[in-house]
Amino acid sequence: MELYIAENGTVTMQNLCDHFNVSISTVRQDVGRLVQKGAVKKVYGGVSSARTNRLVPFEERTARNFNRKRAIGKKAADLVKDRDIVFLDSGTTTMHLIEHIPLEKHVTILTHSISAINAASLCDHVELIVLPGKMDRQTNSFLTADLRYLEQYNITVAMMAATGISASGDVTNSSLIEQEIKRKAVEKSERSYLLVDSSKFERVSLVTYACLNRFTGIVTDEGISRAGEKLVREAEIELQIAKNH
Repeated sequence: MELYIAENGTVTMQNLCDHFNVSISTVRQDVGRLVQKGAVKKVYGGVSSARTNRLVPFEERTARNFNRKRAIGKKAADLVKDRDIVFLDSGTTTMHLIEHIPLEKHVTILTHSISAINAASLCDHVELIVLPGKMDRQTNSFLTADLRYLEQYNITVAMMAATGISASGDVTNSSLIEQEIKRKAVEKSERSYLLVDSSKFERVSLVTYACLNRFTGIVTDEGISRAGEKLVREAEIELQIAKNH
């Protein structure tokens, strides 16, 4: 439960009941122990992680919901067209897209993600352009404050990651530096898709880089809640569901 709260930042007591399939009394007991431990703190209507503004290590995030994330990457690859110029965001879900791009599609990948760079280097049908910057081990990407590198490229589709989507439709991220890269990529793209597993809904992290209605669509898994579906409907964007089988 501690890790789940840390990844989500702030959650309601009902979120915890639903996710762990336990009673409210069990949640209160467990939360009480975490509060005493200093790992979480109580907030109105729920609890907040003591490390809300700290990004969970990349390796730890990669392992969570791995099959769901891989299915989302595969579904998102279907949205890539031949000759597309794709901005591929850093993240533990977006990195799965490259392995599913069919050989008959020739695309250009523009990215600062080290995982994406490694995957694209093995694909002859993928042209790779790397954004320069200083390596950030928390995001496993190259971060730069000079957005002129990104500004010069035409992006036909942006495949974006997020740490969370708030109940009001804010798309949030844990890296203050990276938010500017994300914002610019969405701004410059003709189409943009948010690739997030269902656990990212009703989560809030450090900074907001876009509103949900700014995207063309969202690709997520079958675990999306009714509240999540309602958010997507209200944003009037496409909902793509990846099936994990």
